Amino acid sequence: MAKPTPANALVDSYGRVHDDLRISVTDRCNLRCHYCMPVDPDWFPREEILSYEEMMRVVRIVATMGVRKVRLTGGEPLVRRDISRFVAMLNATDEVQDLSLTTNGLLLDRLAEELAAAGLRRVNVSLDTLDAARFAAVTRRDALQKVIEGLRAATSAGLSPIKINAVLVRGSNDDEIESLAEYARDHGWELRFIECMPLDNDRRWEPDRVVTGQEVRDRISRRWPIEPKRRDDPSSPAARWQYVDGRGSVGFIDSVSQPFCSTCSRLRLTADGKFMVCLYDNREIDLKQLLRSGADDRAIGEAIRAAVAGKGRGGALDLLERKEVLPASRSMHQIGG
Repeated sequence: MAKPTPANALVDSYGRVHDDLRISVTDRCNLRCHYCMPVDPDWFPREEILSYEEMMRVVRIVATMGVRKVRLTGGEPLVRRDISRFVAMLNATDEVQDLSLTTNGLLLDRLAEELAAAGLRRVNVSLDTLDAARFAAVTRRDALQKVIEGLRAATSAGLSPIKINAVLVRGSNDDEIESLAEYARDHGWELRFIECMPLDNDRRWEPDRVVTGQEVRDRISRRWPIEPKRRDDPSSPAARWQYVDGRGSVGFIDSVSQPFCSTCSRLRLTADGKFMVCLYDNREIDLKQLLRSGADDRAIGEAIRAAVAGKGRGGALDLLERKEVLPASRSMHQIGG
């Protein structure tokens, strides 16, 4: 069933309705994943980071234009001080009907209960490997056990559903497809396999290293038969399949082999106040300048609407047709997932 579209919704020239805002609350992180950031990151100065109150003002403005989903990202969102206070602020906003958070899980063991009490309902945890040595090599931190403890804490706190995001890279961790799936099944978590996207963070993206969703589905179904689930939200990037034996679901984000640009509903607000309408587009508008220069809500709303109106058909499509990567002006830790 199609979702009702508000009369003043954020609609681009391709008819896509945007109701999903990703907020990067910080560019800082307690891991150093090679595909996300350099070894010695150049952090945003503290004064350049939006306050929670400034972020809430943007949320209230876009909420009047139909945004109903908010996801908190980073960097690593849990390293920002008083993140639970921001969760409570968002939870108290009637228009925000779906509030979630993506984390690397390292701080969940001590923050899960507090986040749940503040109103967080669900969480996505990034976990590409169950091998401690491989985890340390990818993240430059020996911290796999902390992630495991965080997942258990999130379960105990009642956060649900808990989703695990795994990015597969051929020759790196594609030998763990079945073990990751089994681990998630055993704990009642939903695993989502994500194709490695052409973002030039470490200058190592190559098309032949992409493990396609179809390949993963074939491998999983040989071990545990799966069947597609009905897609309740056509703008969701994940195609969900269910295990025929009834033991949960598995998701696939086929961002390279089957780009979902035609149904994209996502907008992004970076920690330093830039507004982006596409992960694969370096164009951005400076909302911080408007927020701090006395602009009223109408002017900020008009700037947001103009940015959405100028959104292209989909940056991923352009890049993939040329078999190129995005020479990003920002690393992923500065944009948010």
